[in-house]
Amino acid sequence: MEIYLIRHTTPLIKKGLIYGRLDVPLADTFTKEKDHIMEQIPSDLVIVYSSPSFRCKVLAAEISPVYQESEALYELNFGDWEGDTWDTVDRDECELWMKDFVNGAPPNGETMLEMQKRVLLFLEELLKQPYKNVGIVTHGGVIRIILAHYNQITLKDSFALKIGMAEVFKLSIPSPEADHQHG
Repeated sequence: MEIYLIRHTTPLIKKGLIYGRLDVPLADTFTKEKDHIMEQIPSDLVIVYSSPSFRCKVLAAEISPVYQESEALYELNFGDWEGDTWDTVDRDECELWMKDFVNGAPPNGETMLEMQKRVLLFLEELLKQPYKNVGIVTHGGVIRIILAHYNQITLKDSFALKIGMAEVFKLSIPSPEADHQHG
């Protein structure tokens, strides 16, 4: 299975905005970024999945009018910090979270471990399908979790993976049947 992990295009936001689950508008670079993405993915994707976030759905609809939403593809839930800027959140809470963002959560948000669990469950179910090629329109955090998983990188070290806006990553995953045929 070929999986194309596609990060949404550049949002139109103020610097430092915390917008994990927050719906935000897109920058006027959308068309240019979308065209660049379209050049990197096959035109015959069997299925396209999208995060329910506006910034992903708009792109998914351009790739395939019949895309499927999955809440498993949402960005990290920053809870009470959503819509704030990094310089306005409680400094002590923020420092505590940053020391252990894998196991800790922003107030009323989710941990990276919780996010990893939902993302990898989605991936596990996807890999049971007979699809040849799949598009997944999602967020930097989701892509980082998937790439870290396949590259044996711990969540703690996963921020070493750079995931740019409107970037496409291709994963080739052998089907379970292929494993049985070869051994």
